[in-house]
Amino acid sequence: MTPRELDSPATLVWAVRLLFAEAVALAVLTAYLLVLDFTADAASIAVAVALTVFTAVAAVAVVFVARALARRSSHARGPAIVVQLFVIASGGFLLQTGTAWIGALLMVLGVGVGLLCVLPPTTRALGLD
Repeated sequence: MTPRELDSPATLVWAVRLLFAEAVALAVLTAYLLVLDFTADAASIAVAVALTVFTAVAAVAVVFVARALARRSSHARGPAIVVQLFVIASGGFLLQTGTAWIGALLMVLGVGVGLLCVLPPTTRALGLD
C-alpha cells in the first residue's frame, strides 16, 4: 500500500473492503456455476456457460473497481455505485423469488456500500469536494 492509501478515511477503507468481499462472492458464485455447467442438460449448456462467463467477468470488473477506489481514483466512484445498483437490483429479485433473507442482505449491502462511497470523508479523499 502506498502512503496515500494508508491515510484513507474509514469510509473509503470499508467501501473498498466490501467491494473486495463482493468480488470474492462473485468468484465463489462463478465456481458454483461451473459445477452446475458440468451437470447441465445439453439443450441449456450455451446459456449456462454464458452466465458463468458473465459472472467471472463481473468478478474481475469489481476487483478492478475496488483497486481503483483504493488508489483514490475519483473516476472509480461512479462504477462502484453502479455495481451497488446491480447488487440492490439482484437483492430485489431474490426478495421476489423466495430467498428473501439473501435478497434483504444484498439490498442492505448495496445501500451501505453506496452510502460509504458518497459520504463526505470519501468524497474529500477522492478529491471530489
